[in-house]
Amino acid sequence: MTQYVGIGEFFVSGQNETIIKTMALGPCVAVVIFTKNLKVAGLLHVQLPLSSVNLDLAARRPGVFADTGIPLLLEEFARFGYRPADLTVKLVGGGQVMDPAGTFNIGKRNCLAVKKILWAYRLYPASEELGGSISRTVSIEVGKTEVLVTTPGLEPRRI
Repeated sequence: MTQYVGIGEFFVSGQNETIIKTMALGPCVAVVIFTKNLKVAGLLHVQLPLSSVNLDLAARRPGVFADTGIPLLLEEFARFGYRPADLTVKLVGGGQVMDPAGTFNIGKRNCLAVKKILWAYRLYPASEELGGSISRTVSIEVGKTEVLVTTPGLEPRRI
């Protein structure tokens, strides 16, 4: 079974062989988390760094923002009985797409916000593929440690 995660959404599963996938990450960041015993995996598709820019949207769709989405993702892992020390994090995305002059730097700002929030939980990425100017599709299979990253015209990568 494949579960697709849209912008500002997240999904966590403890069902082995479930594939969790998000598509077309530009400046957005996929926060991929799995448990060290490989029983549970999840993915959050962060669109913007801070909820303070739009509190109404944050109330309706907290997963859009790094500062409200990551705590929700971690709460979901806690429901499965896991603490931050039990988790492994991988990050993908944060590209400078559709902003070649770097006017808004949303990708960089997303990366910094995601890392800052994770650091507050003492979570540090085990691996990452961040930045650049490419779009990425990301998937993880529950029970595995590799995150598959694909980009049109490039070879698939596993991080």
